Amino acid sequence: MLRLTVFVVGLLATAHCATAQTQPASPPSLRFQIDEGRNINSFLREGPVAAHLLLRSGTDPRILVAFPAGNSGVGLWFGRSEQPVEWQLARQPMPAHEKDSKGRPLHGVEAEVTLDTDNLRIQEAVLSSVRVLRDYQALGTIPNEVAAKPDVTANRIVWDRGRLDGAAGYRLSIEALDGARVSTESITGANGKLRLKVVALTGETPLTPIDNTSLLTATAARDTRARDVLTFLSYREKYLAGSWRFDTYFGRDSLMSLTLLAPVLQHLAIESGIGAVLTRLAPNGEVAHEEDIGEFAVLRNFREGRGKIDAPIYDYGMVDDDFMLAPLAADWLLDNEGRTRAPKFLSEKNAAGQRQGDALVKNLTWVVERTAAFVANPKPANLVGIKEGRMTGQWRDSEEGLGRGLYAYDVNAVFVPAALDAIDRLLKSGLIDSYLTDAQRRSLQRAGNQRDAWSRKAPPMFVVTLPAKQARDQVSAYAATIGVDAKQPLAALDSGLREQSLTFNALSLDANGKPIPIMHSDDGFALLFTQPSAAQLQRSIDAIMRPFPAGLMTPAGLLVANPAFADRDTQARFGNSAYHGTVVWSWQQAVLAAGLSRQLARSDLSAELRTRLQAARAQLWKAIDATNALRSSELWTWSFANGQYRAEAFGQHNTHADESNAAQLWSTVYLSFRNGEWLGAKRTQ
Repeated sequence: MLRLTVFVVGLLATAHCATAQTQPASPPSLRFQIDEGRNINSFLREGPVAAHLLLRSGTDPRILVAFPAGNSGVGLWFGRSEQPVEWQLARQPMPAHEKDSKGRPLHGVEAEVTLDTDNLRIQEAVLSSVRVLRDYQALGTIPNEVAAKPDVTANRIVWDRGRLDGAAGYRLSIEALDGARVSTESITGANGKLRLKVVALTGETPLTPIDNTSLLTATAARDTRARDVLTFLSYREKYLAGSWRFDTYFGRDSLMSLTLLAPVLQHLAIESGIGAVLTRLAPNGEVAHEEDIGEFAVLRNFREGRGKIDAPIYDYGMVDDDFMLAPLAADWLLDNEGRTRAPKFLSEKNAAGQRQGDALVKNLTWVVERTAAFVANPKPANLVGIKEGRMTGQWRDSEEGLGRGLYAYDVNAVFVPAALDAIDRLLKSGLIDSYLTDAQRRSLQRAGNQRDAWSRKAPPMFVVTLPAKQARDQVSAYAATIGVDAKQPLAALDSGLREQSLTFNALSLDANGKPIPIMHSDDGFALLFTQPSAAQLQRSIDAIMRPFPAGLMTPAGLLVANPAFADRDTQARFGNSAYHGTVVWSWQQAVLAAGLSRQLARSDLSAELRTRLQAARAQLWKAIDATNALRSSELWTWSFANGQYRAEAFGQHNTHADESNAAQLWSTVYLSFRNGEWLGAKRTQ
C-alpha cells in the first residue's frame, strides 16, 4: 500500500497516549483462544505482557507471536511440507519475563506446542515490527538491517537481537523436547511427532490496558468472545485495529468502532479513544490513518535521513477518517452524559501538548474549508477524491477496493454531509466557543449551508439506473461465470424492479465523474449517519437485501460488493478471494443493522416502508446469527456447492489476497446491540 502523506511527530517519541489519566491497578488476567480455519490463536494479557500466539497448520506451517507493545512481533516460518501438518497447544501460553544482554526487561509468553510430523525445515525467523512480519508473510523478504542469526545449543535454537536504535529488542527461543534435535536448518524428532517449548519476548514498552471494569457498561451484550477481543485491543494510549496484523492505531477503525460502541462504553473508554485520534492529528487537522512506531519507525526514519530514532510517523493518506471525527465528537460531547464531562475533556492537554478542544477545532475547520469548493461549483471534480498517486482512500483500502474509482460513495454522499451537520451542531451548542478564533468561527458558520448543498447535490451523482432486461441478463451471465444459482436472485429482481429499471448507488465515480456500477454495502453508512428520503431508503434496501448476485445477501452474510453489473475485467478483480470483493466483513453487517435501527426510530416513515425496514432487519440478523462463530473476525468468504452457500475463513487458501485477523476491533461492535436493536439508535437522532 502506498504511503504518500506522512508526518513525523518528535513530540510523541517517548509516549503517544491520549488524555493523561491516573495509572490504574494491574487489571485481571485475560486469556482466550480463537481457532479459525488453519490458525490457532491464543491471546494472553497479564501485567506487562500482552501477546497473541498464532500457530498456522497446513503445508505452510509457522509460529508467530504479536505484541501490542510497539506493534512488535517474532515469527518462525518453516519450509513447505508435502503433506498438511497440524499444530496443537500442549500447554497454554504463560507470562515470560527475561532480561537482554544489557539487563533490560523483556516481556512475552512461554508455551508448549506439538506438531504431527517429526521433521521441520527452518525457513526464516523474523524479529521486529509486526509491519516487517506482515511484509515477510506477503513478499518473502525482510530488511537486511533486521536479519537475525540463530544460536544453537543442544536441543535449543535462539534468535536474539537488539532494536536498531540500541533499545531493547526481541528474542525467540525454540526448545525441542522428547529427544528431538535442532540445527540451524531443521528440527528433527521421531515417531511422527514434535513437541516444542516456545518462548517469545519483546523489549518494547508495554501499553496501559483499559481493564474490563472501565471498558463497558452494564448494558453491553453478554458476548464473552467479543468482550475478550475488545478488552485485548483496548488501551489508554489507543485502541488496536486488530491482531495479529494490525496491533496498533488505525484512525478509521477507532472512530467507526467508537461510533457503534459508544452506547455501551464507559467514559474513560470513549474519551481515551477520541483523545488518541486528536493526539495524532496533522498540523492542518487531518486525521491520521495509521502510525509507524517501534522499530518500523526507526527503519523509516533512518532510511529517510532522520537518523535511527523512533519518532512515530503518521500516515494521512486516507480521506474518509477526516470526516468521521466530527460526528462522533458531536454525538458524544452533546449527549446528556458526555456533556457534563465535555468541558474538562476539551480543556485537558494531550500527549502532543495541545488542548483537546484546540485539536478538535483544527479538524472541524479543515472539514469546512475542504468541502467549500463543491458548494461553489457542484461538479465531480470538486468532490473529495482519493489523494494523487493512490488507488486507496477509504475503508476499502486494497488496490482494487474502489473499482479503480476516484470519488468514493461513502465519503461524498455520507461522511461529508454528516461531518458538516455535526460541526453545525457543535457550533450552535456553544461548547467549543472558547477554542475558536474569529476566523475559525466565521469558517464554521458556513457548515450548515454546506451540509444542505452536499446532501442535495452529491448523492445523485452516484445513482446508477439500468434497463430491467439488461440488469436481468447481467445477473444471469455473472451467476453462470462464478457458478452460483441465479433462479432465486432473478425472481427477487423481477418482483422488485420499479418502472422497469434497476437503480442502485455506485461504489465510486471515476476521474471523469462516471459511476463505477458495483453494488456495495456502504449504503449502510447512509442509514447510520444521515436521514435519507423515503425514495433513497427504498433504493438502498432493495439493492442490499436482494439475494446475491442480484443484490448483496447470502446465507453466509452480507457481501461488501457485487460486480455483476460491471465489465468482465472488473468482475474478475472482485471475486470471493479478493480482500474487498464478494466477501463478508463482520462490521459492515453491524453498520447496516445499526442503520436500520436508527431509521426505524424515525417518526416520519410510512407504515409500508417501516414494514420493509423491519423485514430487512430480520433477514440481516438471520445471516448474522448463522455466522456467529466468525463474528469477531476481520472478514470471511464463502463457497457454493449443491445449491448451498457455506461461510469459510478468509486467508486459508493460496488464492486469497491476504489473511484475516482473528481479533478485529470493529467486529466487536455487536456488543452495542440488544435483541437486534442498536442501543444508540435514538441517541443519534
